[in-house]
Amino acid sequence: MLRALTGALRLPRPWRPLQTRSCASDGAAGDPEIQVRVLAGPDQGITEILMNRPSARNALGNVLVSELLEALARLREDQQVRVLLFRSGVKGVFCAGADLKEREQMSEAEVGIFVQRLRGLMNEIAAFPAPTIAAMDGFALGGGLELALACDLRVAASSAVMGLIETTRGLLPGAGGTQRLPRCLGVALAKELIFTGRRLSGAQAQALGLVNHTVPQNEEGNAAYHRARALAQEILPQAPIAVRLGKVAIDRGMDVDIASGMAIEGICYAQNIPTQDRLEGMAAFREKRPPRFVGK
Repeated sequence: MLRALTGALRLPRPWRPLQTRSCASDGAAGDPEIQVRVLAGPDQGITEILMNRPSARNALGNVLVSELLEALARLREDQQVRVLLFRSGVKGVFCAGADLKEREQMSEAEVGIFVQRLRGLMNEIAAFPAPTIAAMDGFALGGGLELALACDLRVAASSAVMGLIETTRGLLPGAGGTQRLPRCLGVALAKELIFTGRRLSGAQAQALGLVNHTVPQNEEGNAAYHRARALAQEILPQAPIAVRLGKVAIDRGMDVDIASGMAIEGICYAQNIPTQDRLEGMAAFREKRPPRFVGK
């Protein structure tokens, strides 16, 4: 049971620093559709995945999905990633959802395979061992909102527009929206939003509890990103193993009854007891100094 519960926290391979890089794209122009950025200085420990497909408003096509999956597979093995932040390099949009123009060219069988891959991508984001934050500085529709829902935390510009609008296109959410939205907002409200295909502003989304924070948009169009980075900076000083185990305890515990959830919490707590960071936290408290956590 312990192994099953903590599979997302398997020990990484020996760490090699990740450099800022782009994932290769096989699109027409040959340009990458995402960039992975490893921040330094006071932001060391924050890694960003920047979606940059301006011609399609970051729509989730085959190439973008493949690049995101590749990046996640690589980053999940790096213990130095303490927070993973998703953002957009396209002004005014986070992610416009699935690439319906690309999907029009698919057979029914190909559509099924692609949606399964898309659902798998969202599951990989949700299972990422470190905290994840979505910085929503613009439109997050359909699959774009599903991507944000797969993240642990969401920050939006007050002017951002988001919604699971699939029913307005003859579809239904197929990448986790029907499952994650009710877990976030409750069943009745999630049904209302999905049945109507309603779009929400960032301010409305915060009022409902769909996002953690909203901020007024700035001239550069990246206010949510800056707030998300500030939130990540609050996480950085905390004990990384305890944070990751806390994520496991919450995520696994939400899917079971409270008695089973308490057992999951106990298993996670027991794993943290032998860590150097727990001893460092106690020593720092005793010596009245800030702790220096190293992730061991």
